[in-house]
Amino acid sequence: MNSATEVWKRVLDILRGELTSTAIDTWFNDTEAVDLSENKLILCCPSDFKKVVIEGRFLQPIEDALREIFSGSFGLEILSAEERDAYLKKVDGQKQHTTTENDDLTFEKFVVGSSNKFAHAAAMAVAEKPADTYNPLFIYGESGLGKTHLLYAIYHAVKKRHPEFHIVYIKGDEFANELISAIQTGDNVKFREKYRSADLFLVDDIQFIAGKVQTQEEFFHTFNTLYESKRQIVMTSDRPPMEIMRLEDRLKSRFEWGLLADIQPPNYETRVAIVKNKSNQLHLNMPDAVAAFIAENITANVRQLEGTVKKLTAYSDLLNDNIDIDAVTRAIRDIFKEKTEYLPTPAIIIQETASFHGLTAADIKGRGRTRGTATARQISMYLIRKLTNLTLDEIGNQYDGRSGQGMDHSTVLSSIRKVEDNLEHDQMLADTVRDISANISARG
Repeated sequence: MNSATEVWKRVLDILRGELTSTAIDTWFNDTEAVDLSENKLILCCPSDFKKVVIEGRFLQPIEDALREIFSGSFGLEILSAEERDAYLKKVDGQKQHTTTENDDLTFEKFVVGSSNKFAHAAAMAVAEKPADTYNPLFIYGESGLGKTHLLYAIYHAVKKRHPEFHIVYIKGDEFANELISAIQTGDNVKFREKYRSADLFLVDDIQFIAGKVQTQEEFFHTFNTLYESKRQIVMTSDRPPMEIMRLEDRLKSRFEWGLLADIQPPNYETRVAIVKNKSNQLHLNMPDAVAAFIAENITANVRQLEGTVKKLTAYSDLLNDNIDIDAVTRAIRDIFKEKTEYLPTPAIIIQETASFHGLTAADIKGRGRTRGTATARQISMYLIRKLTNLTLDEIGNQYDGRSGQGMDHSTVLSSIRKVEDNLEHDQMLADTVRDISANISARG
């Protein structure tokens, strides 16, 4: 359920259980999904009269449906046709200027160590001579190690050397969502012109196009067009191409045509350098002993290292706190607390499992009995059990079941055990569960 359209379709499915078909057709036939932000669904109703009626009579049922889908409070906004056009123009403008707002993510501010030296050198080479040798450049590594920083660094360096270049930066899931929107509005030509005219094409988290057949088809042709016209392509992922499940083989092979560069977690010396570098950027006087303590206790994630320094800066500026080991301990404790407090909702788990299998959340929650749907449903139950605190009965309530009133706990338990048993000897299933788990974690 990655797009606003999918969410709205699910909302209508729920409303059909509460309203008559006549009411649905009368009031919602020309209502369209516009956007889906982190906590709000944006709709458009071109008829002012219908918009007033929907807001007066159906706002609560729609919000209740959203609460059911996302297992929590979720916002709703209904726009007129003029408001929609203004909203889309604003959003498009924000996307066009996203890269320019990340001025700190440059090569000069990237701390180089043994864990990222190769990827940094490759990115520098691409920025100096786009499409000359390393095309495409594929940078991979776990979240928070600096992949996005290198993408933006390439952007800024190329923009400085070639101000005439048309540079496009996009995330994998945003590429998929924009394609869906273009198909709905009939703007396929405009969509293709935007990406296939790029002199530099930067794609973050490319793994999120996996499993989306039409998106992969579009990306395949976009890639070919840019590559054949000798324009630079740079992609990042949390894993190498061959390990991205449900990514078409023809894309895997093309991603490996150029250069693969991995980034590993930073070693101790690099972590200390990152802490000191960030402290200097924030004009924070960081004692060596404190920098060493941070580097010893936060070992795997550059973002957490920088986050700790930012918290210490806040303590210093707002609370007039001394920067000592006690202050560092509080900052680290806050970061670990924030990390451990993230528990994905059942809706997110079902959504990511469905997306990975090329299904909708409604398919998994429904009563379909095809092999693919049944397997995806079992995996989603296993992951809900593993990643949340829900009981078996509460997990069962996330699904329709044969009666439409949820699944009984024995059925849920049987599904979970089936996945657990197969994980021991089915490597493809193990890879699938791992990749879906990674996608879920990326949303935290």
